[in-house]
Amino acid sequence: METIENTKKAFGLWSAVFLGIGSMVGAGIFVLLGEAGAIAGNLVWISFIFGGLIALLSGYSLAKLASAYPSRGGIVEYLVQCYGEGVFSGSLSILFYLSAMVAIAMVAKTFGTYSSMMIVGVNTPLWANSFAIGILIIFMFINLAGSSIIAKSENIIVIIKLSIIVLFTIVVFFYIKPELLSLKDAPPVLNVFSSIALTFFAFEGFRVITNTAEDMENPTKTMLKAMMIAILLVMALYVAVTFAVFGNLPLPEIIKAQDYALAEAAKPAFGQVGFTIMAMAALISTASSINANLYAVTNVTYQMAKNGELPKFYQRNVWHSSEGLIISTAILICFVLFFDLTEIAAIGSISILFIHALVHIGHFLKIHETKASKILVSLSILTIAIAIILALNYTSKHIPNVGYFIAGGFVLAFLIEIGLRVVTKRVITPQSKR
Repeated sequence: METIENTKKAFGLWSAVFLGIGSMVGAGIFVLLGEAGAIAGNLVWISFIFGGLIALLSGYSLAKLASAYPSRGGIVEYLVQCYGEGVFSGSLSILFYLSAMVAIAMVAKTFGTYSSMMIVGVNTPLWANSFAIGILIIFMFINLAGSSIIAKSENIIVIIKLSIIVLFTIVVFFYIKPELLSLKDAPPVLNVFSSIALTFFAFEGFRVITNTAEDMENPTKTMLKAMMIAILLVMALYVAVTFAVFGNLPLPEIIKAQDYALAEAAKPAFGQVGFTIMAMAALISTASSINANLYAVTNVTYQMAKNGELPKFYQRNVWHSSEGLIISTAILICFVLFFDLTEIAAIGSISILFIHALVHIGHFLKIHETKASKILVSLSILTIAIAIILALNYTSKHIPNVGYFIAGGFVLAFLIEIGLRVVTKRVITPQSKR
């Protein structure tokens, strides 16, 4: 009977690893590499290592919570488990959901921009938004088909995009000019720390792995292993890609082409064909990230509805998935059409960092159940706090009132939470029992 039960599980070790890689290696490495490089120069590889270490510590804490409380709700479930039923945990759940939606909408916008440039030859709002909405609808149907298809499709997508990126990195390594990586031309070391916030965002998708807990074979043994493997592989990939790019392009060219630095770095070895191939890889990567994160958002809305956090129509089943996916996709389309997501995405990312910190702090209240290391959980809190400070410091230079915007996000989430409690008369209840 146990064998039959196991065969029904959609996610084994490598399916979960591929889902995590697909979520992490999205728009970040293609767009963020140039932006981080503009700050840290040819030392940005150190920043990626630091960002990866923060992700490993945070991933350890989340994996322990996921093993103790296997739930498709991921972070939403852990907030309820750690802080109990109340307006505080409910408001944080709403804020997390909205922040995750903004992040997906931003990735969809990136996909739309690349598609518009490649297919139409110009980047106009009409074409970019059309392609962004199209990819959201396509992956909505894939996710509606069920988690088994999600796992299989994500495996295929991840293998394709990793093959392109790895091939690019290996070949381009033969064209590296050592003088471009020379320490004598490196920027001040302080710049490396200023860019850690950006490089951590390139790893942030690791949290998606926790949403597979209910669909995972033996999550107690598999979750932590999948989390560590996914983050370590992505860290190695990011560092290798960084050397390949900064060893082939002078820093001024990287800054000039920072929105497509990875594609530009393919030109010395492959010419214009290389640029086109890497641009296609960017499309595949952003599509993969949308796929993985839509799966997570589906489970978040489903869990929040079960917990009494969102109206019941989010929980109604459609095909193999929940109606929450359709509602979430509709909200995403509104974000794509009506909001300037550049600033909102930065604010949403910092909000997610705050939620990570609060989850790790709450973890201490349940650490006797999760059997996690107090030292590692403490380090996860400390490093996430440093990432928040660095993120605020960096973002405040571009969005002077960022602190007020984030505070406004918390207030909005609080008001939505109060409104839902008044209208639906429902309360949050933890779904996973020890």
